[in-house]
Amino acid sequence: MSFAQAIGDWHALAVLFIAGVVPNQIWRMLGLWFGGGIDEGSELLVWVRAVATAILAGVIAQIVVQPPGALASVPDVLRYGAVGAGLVAFLLTRRSIFAGVVTGEVFMLAGKWWLG
Repeated sequence: MSFAQAIGDWHALAVLFIAGVVPNQIWRMLGLWFGGGIDEGSELLVWVRAVATAILAGVIAQIVVQPPGALASVPDVLRYGAVGAGLVAFLLTRRSIFAGVVTGEVFMLAGKWWLG
């Protein structure tokens, strides 16, 4: 397989990069520039963190309850079990989001592989 066959149409990748990465990076850089001097314990940042956490929880709940695409073929028990395993890992690793997400993903993939 050649490199061109592996990556597909480079035009599509360029459009995805321009439409997906560039606009996000602009806002990230502006956030770093404007938020550089804000105290991390300020009420504003505590509120922003709470809103971001609530949005993330809502998205996860929607994906678990009404799964899109291929995730719909995964049994409910396995989806809820993956969320539970991720939550346990999150709490056991001193609130590490990375550990929770990786544990939930590994649980889901292993369960799907085991079920066939």
